[in-house]
Amino acid sequence: MALTSSRDEPQPLGRIIQAVKGWVERLGEVWVEAQVVEIKRRNAPTQFLTLRDPHGEFSCTATTTARVLDVAGPLPEGSSVVARVTPRVYERSTQLSLEVLEVHVAGEGRLLAEIEQRKRKLQAEGLFDPLRKRRLPFLPRCIGLIAGRNSDAERDVLTNARRRWPAAQFRVEHSLVQGPQAAAGVMRALKALDEDPLVDVIVIARGGGALEDLLPFSDEGLVRAVAAARTPVVSAIGHEADSPILDLVADVRASTPTDAAKLVVPDVAQELALVDEARSRLRQAVEQRLVQEQRLLDDLRSRPVLLDPTSAFVAHYDRLALLRHQLRGAIDGRLRDETGELQRLLAGVRAMSPKKTLERGYAVLVGDDGTVSSIKDTAVGASVHAYLSDGELALDVTHITERNRDE
Repeated sequence: MALTSSRDEPQPLGRIIQAVKGWVERLGEVWVEAQVVEIKRRNAPTQFLTLRDPHGEFSCTATTTARVLDVAGPLPEGSSVVARVTPRVYERSTQLSLEVLEVHVAGEGRLLAEIEQRKRKLQAEGLFDPLRKRRLPFLPRCIGLIAGRNSDAERDVLTNARRRWPAAQFRVEHSLVQGPQAAAGVMRALKALDEDPLVDVIVIARGGGALEDLLPFSDEGLVRAVAAARTPVVSAIGHEADSPILDLVADVRASTPTDAAKLVVPDVAQELALVDEARSRLRQAVEQRLVQEQRLLDDLRSRPVLLDPTSAFVAHYDRLALLRHQLRGAIDGRLRDETGELQRLLAGVRAMSPKKTLERGYAVLVGDDGTVSSIKDTAVGASVHAYLSDGELALDVTHITERNRDE
């Protein structure tokens, strides 16, 4: 109902505001398409949002509850949404606001929300744990490649890899890389390559595209298959800005298929340069060691003991000569002492010898029965031998005279 007013009969401002409030609220609940510009989450029942018209420059503040936002799921800023709202006008500020009763992510935002939810689930299971990542082999015997048939991604990987390492060997498995059947096709190709014992690394490659085109590489089944693969997997999907879930579970993420070729094989020119550098450093190290050892040898040869090895014996020769002189003197003195003692003992023995007695004029008489030391040891007519100092005599006993011992 229109309000009547004139210059002479104006309407109070509050009544006009109330009328506007009533007109707006009579609009009731409506569904709107908008973009979430900002979300101010608070530890309170009421949450604040800023919505913007995706087709124009119109924006509006909105209120909702924490429960509505939780039901909506991940709602990153910039998401496109479809919301059920009720318009409100606050009387004090006359500000138009929307009360959000229900909100749903729409378009790419919906896909991003689903991918984000799936990503959190897989992350909670530990599929993105860095400890699960395996190192790529330095020089694989055979490289498995999963790509679309005759695709730019396939050509980029093959061309750049063989340019870097001409002897690189590939086993290529073609698969759909877009559409509902793409994830299943990539999983079959992955299984075939993972079971090949000669394949040391697997590259999954695809060129860039829209979010919907890359959805197969965020498929939960494919992500789990890559996580379970025994062979290291390189994800080379899209361009630098593209980031499907496959990038998070793969052992290595390549920003582009060309970058994947650089990751799986070394650069032959660079490796040859490194070999030349290593040879140069080894040669230099050997030369330095030879110089060092030659210097040490020269130092050893310049020492007096090596210049004249016998010079160290001179002092020992003198010491040996002194010891020999002392030993000789000791032996001579000992011999003199022993000779004198021997002569003294020999003189004593000689003094007591029967020969000395005979030399003094005595004789030794021996009969047939032995030595004659008494007249009783012989008889008249017996033969007796007399031993003198210079010979012996044969005597016959003709007379025996007994002598008194006291005489």
